[in-house]
Amino acid sequence: MNPHVDALTAVALLAAAIATIAVGAYGGRFSRTTSDFLVASRAVGSRWNAAAVSGEYLSAASFLGVAGLVAKYGADALWYPVGFTAGYLGLLLFVAAPLRRSGAYTVPDFAEFRLSSRAVRTTAMVVVVVVCVLYLIPQFQGAGLTLNILIGVPVWVGAVAVGAIVIVNVVGGGMRSITFVQAFQYWLKLTAIAVPALVLLGVFASDRASFGEPAPPRVSVATTVDVTTDVLVTFGETTGIRVSGTLDGRAVTDAPITTTGQHHISAGSVISLDADAATPVIAGAPVTGEQWISPGRGLGGDHALYQVLSLIIATFLGTMGLPHVLVRFYTNPDGRTARRTALAVIALLSLFYLFPLLLGVFARLYVPQLLITGTADAAVLLLPSAAIGGIGGQILGALVAAGAIAAFLATSSGLLVSVAGALATDVLRGRVRDFRVAAIIGGVIPVGLSLAATSLELSRTVGLVFAVAASTLCPLLVLGIWWRGLTAPGAITGLIVGGVSSGVATSLAIAGVADDDALGGWPAVIIGYPAAVTVPLAFGTMVGVSLLTRRRLPADLSRTFARMHVPERLGMGIERLPED
Repeated sequence: MNPHVDALTAVALLAAAIATIAVGAYGGRFSRTTSDFLVASRAVGSRWNAAAVSGEYLSAASFLGVAGLVAKYGADALWYPVGFTAGYLGLLLFVAAPLRRSGAYTVPDFAEFRLSSRAVRTTAMVVVVVVCVLYLIPQFQGAGLTLNILIGVPVWVGAVAVGAIVIVNVVGGGMRSITFVQAFQYWLKLTAIAVPALVLLGVFASDRASFGEPAPPRVSVATTVDVTTDVLVTFGETTGIRVSGTLDGRAVTDAPITTTGQHHISAGSVISLDADAATPVIAGAPVTGEQWISPGRGLGGDHALYQVLSLIIATFLGTMGLPHVLVRFYTNPDGRTARRTALAVIALLSLFYLFPLLLGVFARLYVPQLLITGTADAAVLLLPSAAIGGIGGQILGALVAAGAIAAFLATSSGLLVSVAGALATDVLRGRVRDFRVAAIIGGVIPVGLSLAATSLELSRTVGLVFAVAASTLCPLLVLGIWWRGLTAPGAITGLIVGGVSSGVATSLAIAGVADDDALGGWPAVIIGYPAAVTVPLAFGTMVGVSLLTRRRLPADLSRTFARMHVPERLGMGIERLPED
């Protein structure tokens, strides 16, 4: 690596980390009570909260993963940003205001409020912790990958460093502190993604480069690619491509590729591409530009239509079940402000996602070698130096690095607040000290798990977590808010069925034991994209069991519904907060 690039990038990373700690410390000065730590005393306005929600929601999957998936899979990958944004429309219409009017301070607290059952609260608490831990794993994995690529440190260093900063901020000031941090980090991330995208747009326009031709992407200079894991690669053209290592089970040295189609290349091999050679792509990805811009090919593997349908369900409904997003609406002073927050978030997210799409397009043009191994998450990090070079590329690269680290820190902070809030109020006694202890425990465990888990594309991993949220907390909230017939046994059974089915699928996918080679066909695609099966299963279970146990409806159901749906000015709501 260029030491000058390393130094500049390291400075940017350090500056972003210090700024995060400083902003968190500033916000932490105002945190004194349990209400401050859990819901920022319900005093956050819609604009400030919208920036904080957006900063929290735009994780590594958005900052790095979306561009990588667009570069890799093309048109069908556009469903990721569409789903990530459209999910807030569901929140706006069905959840935000009633949830805030309930007076709850965590998702488990809402469950108990709605169904008058301690068992439901406990079950919901377990689900919240599991969802948050699963979501934290890719954040820490991405941090490790990012720092490894940018400054060459071991992968575990990034995970541990980000985990430590997040724990310090959450322990120091809870929700009030994190609100300041996440609002700041939204604007940092927007700047870090928008400036490189606009600069590269100018470079592309000035180069008059040919783009969209029906041929594979090509490297502009002689390039070597180190293969770190066993891969199945598709070669559309073979001219100017050689392999050293293990090719299709044979040891080779500088052997030319002679036939098109798929070839197995083992870890430790090196692929050499001459200037203007067509870049091969990982199996399942579109080979030519024509295939890349055409929808309907899916996201690798079989059953493309099912993949896309399941992804839409997961991202549209999963947003309504994400604990770290839902807890944000508890910080608004009233239901009207909660709705305004959700509407503003849609605008902020729509603005942000314009730029990862551009970077995904440019990644296929300027860093096509990433398509060989499928590690397209690195595209955003490597684009500035590849497309521009020189001091300009270094500066843009440093800016991107700062935005990437902000993405990990912001999302991880919100997730840890949710974990700490659930554990502190449902396992411990709910005091400030308990919140801090829970934050330490809830931060250390996912750091360890992230070091042991198999790394997928960031957006793929996050999509799996969305499927878990869509299969558990989303049915609980939607039915709990809008259907009087939901009972405690129905809610518990639905949470268990949805959680176990989606959780097992997600665990198998993250562990890397459910790929096409291991299972193939429908089992592999359902495990990789479970939402289309597990979400209807969860909703159906909740409804079915509730109908069978309709005699166990809460006695104060009418008053509960009135509190959720009647405007605050009528005075039916009661704020519910734990004792300090």
